[in-house]
Amino acid sequence: MRIKKGDTVVVIAGKDKGKKGKVLQVFPKRDRVIVEGINIISKHQKPNQQLQQGGIIKREAAIHVSNVMFWDKKADQGVRIGYKILNNGDKVRISKKTGETID
Repeated sequence: MRIKKGDTVVVIAGKDKGKKGKVLQVFPKRDRVIVEGINIISKHQKPNQQLQQGGIIKREAAIHVSNVMFWDKKADQGVRIGYKILNNGDKVRISKKTGETID
């Protein structure tokens, strides 16, 4: 999976198209990510030890990784990600637009 926890991404499809956010969690087996402030759902929560009041809680739901794109600050737009192997054998992510390394 090319998107990692902590990356800034932009949504390219769905109800939140055009919004940017930070990746909070990655689920590689399901090809899904949770992005901060994106795909907000209302969850009905019963009262329990942690939440004495209960009620309706707003939280982020998982979004498919194909609907997000890595946000490159230097290019100031969403870019595709590729891989490059350096001379010392390290594999790094690169921006296909600028050719610079990510991370």
